[in-house]
Amino acid sequence: MKKKLTLPTATTLMMCVIIIAAISTWLLPAGQYSKLTNNDNKAFVVNSKTGSVSLPFTQKTLDSLSINIKLEKFTQGSISKPISIPNTYQQDTKRPQGFVAILQAPIKGIIDSIDIVLFIMVIGGFMQVFNKTGAMLKGVTYLASTMKGKERLLIIILTSIFSFLGGSYGMDVESIVFYPVLVPLFLAAGYDLIVPLAIVFGGAAVGFIASFSNPFSTIIASNTLGINWLDGFYERLLFFVVSTALFIWYLLRYADNVKKNPKASLVYQVDGNIDSSLDLHVANNNENIKLSLKTKAYLLIFLFTFVSMICGIIYFNWWCIEMAALFLGSSILIALIERTGEKTFVHEFTKGMESLLIVAVIVGLARGVTIVLNDGMVSDSILNYASHVVQHFNPIIFIILIMVFYFFFAIPVSSSSGMAVLTMPIIGALAILLNIPGREVVNSYLYGIGIMFLITPTGSVFPALTMVNVSYNAWMKFILPFVFGLLILGAMFLTIGIHFK
Repeated sequence: MKKKLTLPTATTLMMCVIIIAAISTWLLPAGQYSKLTNNDNKAFVVNSKTGSVSLPFTQKTLDSLSINIKLEKFTQGSISKPISIPNTYQQDTKRPQGFVAILQAPIKGIIDSIDIVLFIMVIGGFMQVFNKTGAMLKGVTYLASTMKGKERLLIIILTSIFSFLGGSYGMDVESIVFYPVLVPLFLAAGYDLIVPLAIVFGGAAVGFIASFSNPFSTIIASNTLGINWLDGFYERLLFFVVSTALFIWYLLRYADNVKKNPKASLVYQVDGNIDSSLDLHVANNNENIKLSLKTKAYLLIFLFTFVSMICGIIYFNWWCIEMAALFLGSSILIALIERTGEKTFVHEFTKGMESLLIVAVIVGLARGVTIVLNDGMVSDSILNYASHVVQHFNPIIFIILIMVFYFFFAIPVSSSSGMAVLTMPIIGALAILLNIPGREVVNSYLYGIGIMFLITPTGSVFPALTMVNVSYNAWMKFILPFVFGLLILGAMFLTIGIHFK
């Protein structure tokens, strides 16, 4: 029997992407735009290949550089990253990244994203401590019994929630905390691993495309372009509703087929009979299940931790350090209630951290790709040549090509805020010449990077796949048709949008 060809592991694939990025630094010209930075609201500093120049911290300085941003956006701290200055691109001496740079890229990537790496590992420790209480198994068993026959409704509700979280504030890597709950629940209900993966990662990613109020993409991009972020809000909200509804329909259709015929599962067809470390092997019976007071207390701590994390991100600007501290504190609280010994607690917590080590490493590898491209100084070159190509087309073709540009440029530049400050001043200046509304430039950016987020190896897809134990090949077979549909939907919205001045 002929052996089925399979893709290598996520770690190996990420190293291959780093190698491709390094090769591109040998083939593509090096260059950079001059960058404008804010020096503590005292002066603007322009950094170029010839050196640094200090300029007055005034609106006149911004206007003279063709940067359409109000001065208060800098004073308020809304824009803190360096801004690309239009029409300042200069070629530079090539800086090809060789064998040593390839070896160093994962290390530099992990160091650069150490906050996210540690946050993921602390989540692993928390889940291990929590699972040792048995509350997770009992809670999921109870939920499976309660929701028996209502799984389709649960898919609709949960996908809508995760999509809303992705659209409102840009839920990303923190969503991995939900897999230990949903994977065993949906496996017990007769679905495959793609269903909980699509609910959490897919739902958040689809919502992220619209980003109707996301401060890390929509608001930063709008500020960088010099427009009010509410301009285009209703269009993004409509896109959110339409795309989420289509994704729920798409997922339900797949889930129903898998439940009727387990061999229709893409996981089964691609990866065979695989198991997930998150599967608790929940008993699927009809007996009445009751939760003890102690189990309810553990589950309330679990729920409180999640709610606190989301509120902290939205209202108090929390990020990885605060979230990691929250999960560490919850772990200690559970250990105290359970009366777990110090040695046992440390053993279980570190065991849990170890279980998510590979997920954390993949995050660092993804960051390593960006580091290689930046060190090779080719990211600005790609932006410069792409902007020269698209400026010669009519407005409809231009705005669609801009979306396509962002779609592919999201591979080397995986940060949404970094992408905004790098590209918006350049693309925005071209859009003004074609009389294209600024909101549609922001929307083309959102649609492009958001749709690519579903599949890009430099984003959060590999950590999610590794967490659930689904191969990239199986995920691509599931999501790729929907990705093409989203690109068509985005093009339709943009085409209609540019006609409303």
